[in-house]
Amino acid sequence: MFNSKRVLIAAGGTGGHINPALGIAGYIKEKNPDAEIVFVGTADKMEATLVPAAGYELRTIEISGFYRSFKWEDIKHNIGTLSKLLKSSSQAKKIIKDFKPDLVIGFGGYVSGPVLRMASKLKIPTAIHEQNAFPGVTNKALAKRVDRVMLTSEKAAEFMKCKNPPVFTGLPVRGDLMKTSREEAVASLDLGGKPLVLSMGGSLGARPINEAVFGMILNKYKDNDCVFLHATGKNGTSFAPDLEEKGVSLKDNPHVRITEYIDIPKCLPAADLVICRSGASTLSELQALGKASILIPSPYVAENHQYHNAMALVNNDAALIIEEKDLTPEKLTETVNALLADREKLDSIGVNARKMAVTDACERIYTAISELV
Repeated sequence: MFNSKRVLIAAGGTGGHINPALGIAGYIKEKNPDAEIVFVGTADKMEATLVPAAGYELRTIEISGFYRSFKWEDIKHNIGTLSKLLKSSSQAKKIIKDFKPDLVIGFGGYVSGPVLRMASKLKIPTAIHEQNAFPGVTNKALAKRVDRVMLTSEKAAEFMKCKNPPVFTGLPVRGDLMKTSREEAVASLDLGGKPLVLSMGGSLGARPINEAVFGMILNKYKDNDCVFLHATGKNGTSFAPDLEEKGVSLKDNPHVRITEYIDIPKCLPAADLVICRSGASTLSELQALGKASILIPSPYVAENHQYHNAMALVNNDAALIIEEKDLTPEKLTETVNALLADREKLDSIGVNARKMAVTDACERIYTAISELV
């Protein structure tokens, strides 16, 4: 039974931290309408928009990460970060004293550090959730003092020294993802009986993925053996015009579809093969729907955690991986051709991904935090 009336949630920086936190907040409210939930974040990151839009109060502290470089600009940034770090503890303490939470949960990002450390110091029950197979610096440090560590990937436990045994909960997926059946999605996209190859690189667009997919389409579009649906992201607006310049008429080749963004809940259920990054939320969605994928981990993220996320699937024959350093249009074309030519292999990868899915992650997290209060 969840007895907590006041829950403080710290999450910030990226959607990978914030969206699972919002998912759990919604689940808590669904189970306990009287629960009061307040978020802690920063005023200049994604949480400043996403949290209020979801209907929750956001209280802010000043915090940022350290740059691992000796450039003068980075040194100046780190001096500022040190100043913020000293100030953030008192800011976190004030928020906790004012709100008087029964439970404090951290979902990652630098903001979780001072909030969870202060809550632990004040003897308030604490929990953190780690989304990645290789944990972030903040959560690795917090694991030694919080009451409950919850993991998306059991692999993460190998890199954390936890005060208490960690709990494997999985990661919540967006509620609307499971509402559209594959049959409905296929019909709405009018695929003409062809397999759908869905590719994307995130909301801004990943230049290496855009370039590799661009070359793959040039290599393959005349085969007309699949439908390509590629999301270029905000920074890939020249993708379609450049294809036209290369002689690929989008009007005359309806199996090549280029857009800036895609509606994931409407398109992902129809996909036969997905080409994408390997953020934790994306992988949870692929697993939930049992989708075969070619994962291209971003090498630009902290601790190279996307590589470790991808390998958790690869080691279970639940995905293929092409590291960005090895990514070329020819390599991508070869890999896609091999999978499209071997439907049994393609289906097997999807089945193995589905076996890794945790479909009751919200309930598992809810149970884990309920035990603390």
